[in-house]
Amino acid sequence: MKRVIVDYKKLTPEVLNLLTTKYPDGYGDNDIIVFDNHKNETIEAVEVKTEDTIYLVKVSSKLHYTMINFDSNDDIELNDAGHIIVTDLNVDKEE
Repeated sequence: MKRVIVDYKKLTPEVLNLLTTKYPDGYGDNDIIVFDNHKNETIEAVEVKTEDTIYLVKVSSKLHYTMINFDSNDDIELNDAGHIIVTDLNVDKEE
């Protein structure tokens, strides 16, 4: 089975749909997997699976925002690579 580490910026609608289905009320501390990547950086991620792939989606406040505001019935904007474009993020702005 293939393992893929993905940032919220590179989420496809399919992976985001898997996330919101698996974690309809959001993810908690017990859902987070912590590991070191090949650069020896500590990564926190949540896991979703398809038949052939395990996706480890990096945890961030922007991921939480994207999951909360995702509606699979809405038209979503994708970039040329097929990743979801997230706009109106006020999460990281300083006041």
